[in-house]
Amino acid sequence: MTAPVFDVARIGPGEGSIDPRTRLRTDAPSQSLDGCWSFRLSPSPALAPHDEWTQGETEGWDEITVPAHWNMSGFGTPAYSNVQFPFPIDPPYPPDENPVGDYVRRIDVDAEIRQVMDAGGRALLRFDGIESAADVFVNGIRLGSTRGSRLTHEFDVTDRLTGAGDVIAVRVAQFSDGTYLENQDMWWLPGIFRSVTLLARPVGGIDDAVLTGDFDHETGHGAVAVTTTAGAVLEVPELGIRVDVAAGRSTVDAGAVEPWSAETPRLYDATLATASETVSVRLGFRRVRADDGVLTLNGRPIMLRGVNRHEHDPDRGRVHTTELARRDLVLMKQHNINAVRTSHYPPHPELLDLADELGLYVIDECDLETHEYEYVSWRGNPSDDPAWEASFVDRIRRTVTRDRTHPSVIMWSLGNESGAGCNIRAMARWVRENDATRLIHYEGDHSSRDTDVYSRMYASHDEVRRIGEESDEIAPAGIGAAELRRRSLPFVHCEFGHSMGNSPGGVKEYWELYERFPRLAGGFIWEWIEHAIAIEDEHGRRAFRYGGDFGESVHDHNFVIDGLISADRDVRPGLVDYAAIIAPLVITVEGDRRGIRLENRYDHVDTSHLAVTWRREVDGVVVAQGELDVPPIAPRQRGVVPLPAEARTVSASSVADVLTIVAALRDATSWAQRGHVVATGQRVDAGAPRLGAAAAPDQGEFDRRGRPLRLGSLDVVEGPGIGIWRAPTDNDLFPGWDEPTLPPMAERWALARIDRMQTRVRGIRPEATALVVDTRVGAPSFDSGVDALWRWSDVPEGRLLELDLRSIGSWDNAWIEKAPFAWTVDWARLGIDVTLAGAPVGMEFAGYGPGPSYPDTDSGVHFGWFEAGADELVTPHVRPQESGSRRGVRTAVIRTSEGAVRVSVVGGEALDAGVALTVSPWDRTTLSTTSHASLLPAPTATHVSIDIAQSGVGTATCGPGVLPRHRLPARDASFALLFETV
Repeated sequence: MTAPVFDVARIGPGEGSIDPRTRLRTDAPSQSLDGCWSFRLSPSPALAPHDEWTQGETEGWDEITVPAHWNMSGFGTPAYSNVQFPFPIDPPYPPDENPVGDYVRRIDVDAEIRQVMDAGGRALLRFDGIESAADVFVNGIRLGSTRGSRLTHEFDVTDRLTGAGDVIAVRVAQFSDGTYLENQDMWWLPGIFRSVTLLARPVGGIDDAVLTGDFDHETGHGAVAVTTTAGAVLEVPELGIRVDVAAGRSTVDAGAVEPWSAETPRLYDATLATASETVSVRLGFRRVRADDGVLTLNGRPIMLRGVNRHEHDPDRGRVHTTELARRDLVLMKQHNINAVRTSHYPPHPELLDLADELGLYVIDECDLETHEYEYVSWRGNPSDDPAWEASFVDRIRRTVTRDRTHPSVIMWSLGNESGAGCNIRAMARWVRENDATRLIHYEGDHSSRDTDVYSRMYASHDEVRRIGEESDEIAPAGIGAAELRRRSLPFVHCEFGHSMGNSPGGVKEYWELYERFPRLAGGFIWEWIEHAIAIEDEHGRRAFRYGGDFGESVHDHNFVIDGLISADRDVRPGLVDYAAIIAPLVITVEGDRRGIRLENRYDHVDTSHLAVTWRREVDGVVVAQGELDVPPIAPRQRGVVPLPAEARTVSASSVADVLTIVAALRDATSWAQRGHVVATGQRVDAGAPRLGAAAAPDQGEFDRRGRPLRLGSLDVVEGPGIGIWRAPTDNDLFPGWDEPTLPPMAERWALARIDRMQTRVRGIRPEATALVVDTRVGAPSFDSGVDALWRWSDVPEGRLLELDLRSIGSWDNAWIEKAPFAWTVDWARLGIDVTLAGAPVGMEFAGYGPGPSYPDTDSGVHFGWFEAGADELVTPHVRPQESGSRRGVRTAVIRTSEGAVRVSVVGGEALDAGVALTVSPWDRTTLSTTSHASLLPAPTATHVSIDIAQSGVGTATCGPGVLPRHRLPARDASFALLFETV
């Protein structure tokens, strides 16, 4: 028997599978079918052979591992697009060029499953994920089809299996009608990418059951809601519960219980048993509500400190592994994150088990996005076409049904960026009729008529503030009921802080608003992980690639590289910054060091689980330390704790006298060791370096342009000169949603030509105590620039530079004829650049670290005495760009393969604040013109920038650009630096 024609262009859900069921642990037998399958790839359904493959005729075929994506397994190549669609919008038809993969596996059914079947039971064939559509066969007989790539489908194969030599065959299309509903800003990765399992269903077993725990915060009592297809015995041993429950729905009083929350993820083991099967559930007792415009859990307001998480493995695509999933959630917990939005589909079910256990709130999102319709002004959007209703409802039904036992799931999300319409309403209606224990989320319809929260993405700071104020305002006269309802809903910022490249900036200012207005329930950074795909380059090295690197004709370049961690799970600076901003304890050292103020931002627990210690360092030496006696501070309350006399002292220093307060875990948890730091506070009192008498240097140690030939023990290769440009970050290349009509910052810099400034020496004159060099650096074609007066002196400690900088000319766009809008050419930075001999080896510095920061990403750094190796100097962004700035530096030793130099701040306006120091293996032109980190040349010199001022980085790739307070308009400056031989 040959397979029928593969229909990949019909509107509707899959067919032939059984009704969706709750995912439960069971003692009924199962058999994994993961492993090696026979595989054949055809260029399209029309060209897929109609031979006897469904009966196991696979001679000459290749092999493939299941689960896997075929284009990550040597069969074709991956492709990435965001809003763009890879083929014409012509629903429900995919293109003719539509690869089809045939999978075949011959199996012998396990003896335990055969025994169940021999006793009258059933067998089910379960697929947890197939992208994008499949036809399923057993022994040549077609069982049905699947739609919904990240959704579970189960087929009854009881009457199709013989027990020995059975043939499981699956035909998978990369694109189908379902693809129009799955344009989710990620790699297009077809295939059977989640597990395949054969399940036994015993006679008298529990075909489906739902167990959820409710909690009454006023009484402290819980209740277990049970819905089951069979009469069974419910047991919760810790609570002394052992009761018979009838088929259908019932509620069992649990008595006094400990509630579940992200801060207290208390779980109770429960079982539901019949004579032939026992299923188990980890119950968490909790109640989610939207009360008077505030998101609450167990009667208390909660703040969602969230991230959006795609599933991604740089070597395997969206194939799940327990190790990576646990590593993700542990990293989140260690960085104070308490919430995950599963963008933009239900995750592998094991992730929710981990969220229950570790304690994270989950917005479980449906496998739905029709964002491509934005390209056609949303004409024909399936969300508002009744013909697609069954497809939409089937997707949310499978999402909710599979995951409804998990206490971590506090909201169902109807999907992402799919506009509004009748099918979105139908989905919401189904959820309300089938699960009242969670709230409904959806951002695509700003009227929020079908949701329980008001959700926005990338709203500006001003808009977020106005949303917060709405709950306190008197509604305008004549406002409609729908708008009144929207104003009454809690606000969830479901995407903000786009973490693309050196980013995101402005997060702290968002969080100040969330904390200020009770209606604002927090937000979710976009996104958790960079979706780089790993390859082996021509030199045998591991390298990363993004959109367009695999020959795609439609792609969105590196827009998929936008995570708080790298594809290999290395922490990016943005995550460190975010962790500090959302820290559940805020520590403020009083100005006179007499005490500290503590603000507990936990929602459910006091501070007794934290040990608060103090440490005083003077010029890098710890002179005193101890632990503070901190009485427990209740959730969302404040306290003041006095400091001992040894901590209050401030002594004279050459660098700084620093008091650091650290709050760390008293005991180990499931996600961190004892001593893990949760929050830090500091008081830094700058020192005052003293220098000996100055004398004029030997002019023979300078070139004809008045530049030193050596600094410390290092030859100067180029410079020093004035710099106001940086290698554009990803954010610099976008205009920002707050200034959509203006050119991106990088374009403004290019138009003003600050990336190619030229220097003229206006004069060199020796004085009694200095060599004075007068320079002007200017932009070609313009009269704008920077005048610099360099005073070089020799002091007993080394070589002294006193530098005065003056902005000249105009820094606006008045010179552009007929420019439609006015803008200012803000600078990227203001400082000096010098190239030193030898590749960088590392540096030691006293300043804010240990990692890099910029004016709007400086919450996660603290003052200290740090070391950075060669591989820690800059961030290895997949697309090279500006990175590596250490701010507030007062002294540093820069080491190269040729020697070392110490540079210290000794005067001017940098005396208190320090300077921003960047030490890089590459110059900015190389960074800005190289497409991938793996293509950067081997370092031959060390490029140093010492900045008195910098611009922030913003989040213009999605959201606002650099906030005004973090911009750098043209300005004057003066500071003094000491260069010493080490």
